[in-house]
Amino acid sequence: MHYLTGKTAIITGASKGIGLATARELAKNGVRVVLSARSTEKLEEETDRLKNEGLIAASITADVSNYSEVEHLVRSTLEIHGQIDILVNNAGTIDPISRLESSNPDDWAKAMDINVNGVYFGMRAVIPIMLKQGHGTIINMSSGAANSALEGWSHYCSSKAAVKKLTECANVELGPKGINVIGLSPGTVATDMMAKIKQSGINPVSKLDWDGHISPEWPAKAVSYLSGIEGKKHAGTDFSIKTEEGRQAVGLTN
Repeated sequence: MHYLTGKTAIITGASKGIGLATARELAKNGVRVVLSARSTEKLEEETDRLKNEGLIAASITADVSNYSEVEHLVRSTLEIHGQIDILVNNAGTIDPISRLESSNPDDWAKAMDINVNGVYFGMRAVIPIMLKQGHGTIINMSSGAANSALEGWSHYCSSKAAVKKLTECANVELGPKGINVIGLSPGTVATDMMAKIKQSGINPVSKLDWDGHISPEWPAKAVSYLSGIEGKKHAGTDFSIKTEEGRQAVGLTN
């Protein structure tokens, strides 16, 4: 992973779960990571932990559903490090798990603001910088839900399908200009989100055995892989570590 050394990455939703694991994995590979989330206290605590491990890390609080805050995140990162090589659009929500007839319209719209607009906002803020640099990698956290119709998940399935198409459109526009835009579909991961899913008791995903979920470190390693020289061949696609081929490419084992 020496080709990652000295690069700068922004990771959203980085105070826990996949985002935090990704920040640590990238930092261990020489990347200067900027962790972002809405929860300032937890974010700073985890960033300090990375620094205490001798890694290069900074934290910037931002709500991805607010474009001005995303702009501030990107501007501040550029002021600190002078470049932005990698954006990991990881922030997302499964709330509210609800059947359509009982769903709250405001909560449903908020989920779309986070899961769809949050991804677009991040891309919109970094793309001009990456175009000027002549290179960059944007990784959008995807899901099998992008291709599924699951009870209680109308907001999540719809938002992930939208992000998948956004990744494809961005690749058409930006791929020829040196920017790799890639989706990452990790499968079911043992995080707080999965705990909420299990607690809901709605649809087959909530019935899965907890031991069958992968650790957040797996998608974190996939992000490192996609951020490097191998990322270009997966641009515009939803790279999956649910397949044996995908896991082997990343260097994961069962």
